Amino acid sequence: MSRLLEVKGLETRFFTQDGVVHAVNGINYHLDEGETLAIVGESGCGKSVGVMSLLRLIPMPPGKVTAGQVWFGTGDDRKDLLKLSDDEIRQVRGNRIAMIFQDPMTSLNPVLTIGFQISEALMLHLGMDKEKARKRAVELLELVGIPRAAERLDDYPHQFSGGMRQRVMIAMGLSCNPQLLIADEPTTALDVTIQAQIADLVKRLRDEIGMAIIWITHDLGVVAGLADRVIVMYAGFIVEEAQVKELYGNPRHPYTIGLLGSLPRLDATREHRLSSIEGLPPDLIDLPKGCPFYARCNYRIEICATDNPRLEPVAPGHKVACHREVTRETPYTVEIEPAEVVA
Repeated sequence: MSRLLEVKGLETRFFTQDGVVHAVNGINYHLDEGETLAIVGESGCGKSVGVMSLLRLIPMPPGKVTAGQVWFGTGDDRKDLLKLSDDEIRQVRGNRIAMIFQDPMTSLNPVLTIGFQISEALMLHLGMDKEKARKRAVELLELVGIPRAAERLDDYPHQFSGGMRQRVMIAMGLSCNPQLLIADEPTTALDVTIQAQIADLVKRLRDEIGMAIIWITHDLGVVAGLADRVIVMYAGFIVEEAQVKELYGNPRHPYTIGLLGSLPRLDATREHRLSSIEGLPPDLIDLPKGCPFYARCNYRIEICATDNPRLEPVAPGHKVACHREVTRETPYTVEIEPAEVVA
């Protein structure tokens, strides 16, 4: 498989009246053609800002990508997205890289028909006339499972349910046959049954079309049957990266262990209790000198307070940013008291 996307040293800052928000802090990762990569972490960890930085969608001001490279494409077509002109990046957005957002009602224009909004991208990027674009729009709606697709082209977004609006957004994203589809928490606003339907739909389309996917979520339960690899983010840093089976079976970062411990399990006994991660994430304006998870970590040792660990390999395809070799069976540290709840 060829390398499709490579992110190197990406940093994004927001310059506010209260200070500089360190939203993304030198992250590195890659994505191969046809691969599905999940980026997980709690709200505010930099998941969405990181991928919006790739497409140069960060509002300037107050935001700014202050460092890094984003190489996209294969062979002679490989380019750094951060160095493209405004016109060149517009040709990439929606054409070669498509993005689905969390709330389709705020992404779809409420005063334009669904048919017009899908056709617009086809006419702009593929040069289709109105008749061909409308015909292709019907095919796309049928592809994502919307019944009576031809009849619904002239309907407006408010005439669709939440799940159907998200299917429309997926149809729009697929309209130009992108090489990469970025899904930013696309099932968060939907009920559990519809979440499963959307996830199954994306898997089927990935297998049929062969596109690569970046799936952003705070719910590790959603990605178990969807992703090939998982990246765990915390406070703008990548703290763990592994194949999905390896991450679930052998998590090595205290934060990942905490996230997995908070998931309900079908095989759990009566004695099994869901755990929680006490405390709050650090202030991104005033990041701690050491490990960003230090204040909430029950495995911390003295060096963690002053030295932020690098993301290092611990097994083939498995990287962790932690000073200790932690597993689920590792007892809490005895060097210092367990972390207290941050006020």
